[in-house]
Amino acid sequence: MLSLFQKWLGTWNVTVVAHFLKMSVCAFINEVSLDNAIITASSYSNTTTPLNTTTITSSNTTTSATTTNTTTYTTTMSTTSPTTSYTTSTTTPTTTPTTSTTPATFTTTPTTTPTTSTTTPATFTTTPTTTPATSTTTYTTTTTPSTTRATPTTSTTTATSTTSSTPNLLSTTRQPTGNTCPEETLEGLTFPLSVIGQITYSTQLCPPRTANAGVPMASAQCLNFTIFHAFGALKLLDCALTLELFESKVNGTLETNMYVASSVQILTSKPEQLTSQNITSAATIANSLLSSAVLNERVAVSAMATISQLMQTVKNQHSEDTYDALESLTKTLEDFALNISSMNSSALVQPNLVVQGIKLSNWTPQVQFFAQTGLSGKFTPEGVNMGTDGADAANMTPSSGRPIDLLLALKLQNDSQKDWGNRNLSIGVVLYENDRFFNSKHFNSQLDTKRRVVSASLTDKRLFDKVEFTIRPENKSGLTPYDFACVFWDYAQREWRTEGCIKIQDPYGFQCKCNHTTNFAVLMSFRADYNYSEALNWISIVGCSLSIVGLLLTTIYQIKTRKLRGANSTMLLVNICLCMTTYYLLFIFGINNPVQSSKASVSEKNIIPSSDLQQKVDQGPCTAITALLQYFLLATFAWNIMYAAHVFFLIRNALSGPPRGFRTIAMTAGWGLPAVIVGISLATTYSFKDPLGYRQEEFCWLASLDKAGTFDPKRPLLWGFLLPLAVMLCFNTALLVYFSQTICCANPNLKSSRTTPLKKKILSSFSLAVVLGLSWVIGYFVLITHDKTLYIILSVVFCLCNTTQGVQIFFLFTLKSFLKTRARYNLDSKTESRGEP
Repeated sequence: MLSLFQKWLGTWNVTVVAHFLKMSVCAFINEVSLDNAIITASSYSNTTTPLNTTTITSSNTTTSATTTNTTTYTTTMSTTSPTTSYTTSTTTPTTTPTTSTTPATFTTTPTTTPTTSTTTPATFTTTPTTTPATSTTTYTTTTTPSTTRATPTTSTTTATSTTSSTPNLLSTTRQPTGNTCPEETLEGLTFPLSVIGQITYSTQLCPPRTANAGVPMASAQCLNFTIFHAFGALKLLDCALTLELFESKVNGTLETNMYVASSVQILTSKPEQLTSQNITSAATIANSLLSSAVLNERVAVSAMATISQLMQTVKNQHSEDTYDALESLTKTLEDFALNISSMNSSALVQPNLVVQGIKLSNWTPQVQFFAQTGLSGKFTPEGVNMGTDGADAANMTPSSGRPIDLLLALKLQNDSQKDWGNRNLSIGVVLYENDRFFNSKHFNSQLDTKRRVVSASLTDKRLFDKVEFTIRPENKSGLTPYDFACVFWDYAQREWRTEGCIKIQDPYGFQCKCNHTTNFAVLMSFRADYNYSEALNWISIVGCSLSIVGLLLTTIYQIKTRKLRGANSTMLLVNICLCMTTYYLLFIFGINNPVQSSKASVSEKNIIPSSDLQQKVDQGPCTAITALLQYFLLATFAWNIMYAAHVFFLIRNALSGPPRGFRTIAMTAGWGLPAVIVGISLATTYSFKDPLGYRQEEFCWLASLDKAGTFDPKRPLLWGFLLPLAVMLCFNTALLVYFSQTICCANPNLKSSRTTPLKKKILSSFSLAVVLGLSWVIGYFVLITHDKTLYIILSVVFCLCNTTQGVQIFFLFTLKSFLKTRARYNLDSKTESRGEP
């Protein structure tokens, strides 16, 4: 009973060796990254297109001695060969104000021969100082892009930062820290904690009044070395260039594509801020990069990161042009998955996207692929695997021990084993974290649920037999899976279809079998997981039952003794008793939903649901009980107001009493006002297909929470019950104060006869408070209190007062009056028997 009523109201010291190691490691990281890029560039192209010049200058100045450290990084791309020159000029003071300069240079210049590159390693001489230094770092980036559509002006972006020291790479990453790179500052740009393999962005943003204001200035990838994890491959962004300007630069040289890929990746690092045109341009660029004849792993990783970020864009920013670009991108990803092994990499994993491929030189019955998300809910490299192991789903468990989110088995025809020969078969898989790239017009999504899409493809479809995949359903608080459909994406109709697919209920999730390869998904529908209220305990039943009996006796007594009081007083109290009796009966027999939802049973038919939220139509009784409860509770307080008004007129107009027509007004307001409120509530919130807009499912009472389980002021509990009731209680409370003040000040002999009259006055005020239902005020204190102990106390008091309100009325208005009449009758009988006149 108590629970039901509660639901109603609803932070370095460094040696010379350590410093040298730190500088050597940083040079090694950048040298490895550049060598890999240039070697690959030479293998693809002998000519380049002028693109940009980037200069980064670092100047350090001390307070006690003059120290000038100048580091210049110049990247020049010419029409013959790219030349990358790094010049570091270092001036370091000793313990006396003396300046010494030791230059350190290294130049990497590839020739036009596709397999030749020349590298001069860097030499570093470092002398530690004993004087604290203030370091000022200035970054100047000058870019003159070339485009066939537009010629942007030269832009210079300067960012200045002041620090007390330069972080030591080894001191911050002595040992590998799990699978992450700790926060680190590179060239004055800070990069936050990141997972190995993932690309993160600087906390410094493009300044205001630039084309990309608010976008990170650089990106870096978290790399896994033997003894530490660190960021490498620092990539800077020209804050003056936009996505649209990069579309015409793709498919030039490899160096151009690398620059474009990294820039577009940074520009899409805040997907929630991208417009429809931005999304379309980014998708087009990513598509062109992956389709380019000059492609290496660095370009592919950046393009994959861009696609992963596009999967977090806001859906209402997608237009028809956007979906055209995204659809073309999904087709390109299928082809890319089949050729990924040519890049000496079998898998590329991003938080929202996985691309993996395998080459089969020998026949195998099936190829399996599984994926699981990490603790953060994103894909990780260790969470995906693909192989020819014929293990079953139950035995194919990753080392993490966490359950598999998706398991796919692509089976080959048995007959193909006979004539396999020297045939090499490529199989590719693409896994999307959600269906943002697939715009279904028939399936309506009302919940924030994930619908993973997986694509399976192979170079020779004649060897294909069937594909089986199992997807573990997502756990949503307050929701339980209801039904599902196995579907594939039909590019011709741009819609999900079920032909060639069957569904099977599996203990590990939802299993599907299809006789063709393409993009597959499982469209699931959920239903609310209701916790129906338990049956009323015997205390509630006893309390309400006694109140019903007391109210019925009061009604009979008031009617029989109506001549002893005014007609209006009898009418008001009888109507109050009738309303209270009805809502007590409804509470006992109808508050628990008589038609409770049964457990979900998966349909055998593979039919696409219309929505991911399954809603049941109204089945009748609970809505009717809710409406009746609302009506009779409001009617009780409406009659309470009429009773309060009657008392007010009796006090003010002692001789004449209430005005003429008071009875008609009371009948109209007492029965009509609640009907108006209930009618408005039903008309604005109730629907036969969605009855939960008006009522709750767990028990038959007004709805107060939205689908996310938070209080919704648009639901009828607030404005259809709590607010009207609050107004009525305020009026009744004011009347009680007025009544108590009047009777305490009306007797001029209060001092001489203080004891007896005061008891009567207190009893009179208490009786009026009971009949006016002022105990409901406690319920509002229950709603606003935050102290746990006080909450429990107020809840118990509220429930006790309201379940026994009928008993209180019986004692104060029936039994008390009956005993007084009986005593008077006995006194009169004794007087008559003595013969006294």
